[in-house]
Amino acid sequence: MRVPAHILDVLGQAHTDGPKLILTGTLDRKLYAATAKVLEAAGGTWNRRERAHLFDGDAADAIETVILTGEITSKQQQFGYFPTPAPIVRQLLDLAGVEPGMRVLEPSAGRGAIALAAAEAGALVDCVEIQPDHAEAIRDAHHPDVTVLVADFLATHPQPVYDRVVMNPPFARQADIAHVNHAWAALKPGGLLVAVMSAGVTFRQTGAAVAFRTRVEALGGRLVPLPEGAFQESGTSVNTVIAVLPAP
Repeated sequence: MRVPAHILDVLGQAHTDGPKLILTGTLDRKLYAATAKVLEAAGGTWNRRERAHLFDGDAADAIETVILTGEITSKQQQFGYFPTPAPIVRQLLDLAGVEPGMRVLEPSAGRGAIALAAAEAGALVDCVEIQPDHAEAIRDAHHPDVTVLVADFLATHPQPVYDRVVMNPPFARQADIAHVNHAWAALKPGGLLVAVMSAGVTFRQTGAAVAFRTRVEALGGRLVPLPEGAFQESGTSVNTVIAVLPAP
């Protein structure tokens, strides 16, 4: 079941508290009915006493799936690790303008799809990856210009030493915004960050999403939409964009 953009916008503004989801703002009867239908399809039940839709589990988790994919799906994906398909890797590197000799950071590197391609383009690449088995897969490639640190990237302290940051961070609960904001600090003056992000950053009205769009505009960056199904081969129907953020 596809969910129209105007309903995704309403869901993006909803307030959640444990199993409760409360719609905010003033909705006309038609929009409310359409939104309630989506919430019911996603597992929410209207409770008159609570004046909220109640879910069996965490309402934020249930609705995040809908916002990220733009459809009602079974909740089997947590929007963590999804390998970057080769066409998207090429687009990321093209947008980043990776050149030989550049120093590149890939946070949350997974099994190195982006990092190894950047190294093949002549860059010196440092990776951070939280899962040891994924980090080991990068090391097993034995590329002399790729290093990997096993760590939670958000727990690291980036220094402004990189020409480029190229990344495909986790998306759940707006983790992509947190990762991109953290990674931007790793750019040297004149550097460039290019990241795959959830398309939710283009329309959600949460404080984090609004602040991120403001930051993109202030930096002279842009959000480049990707086609629907861009990550289908990696096992997710999440809608995505590419964020391009320069460092002054």
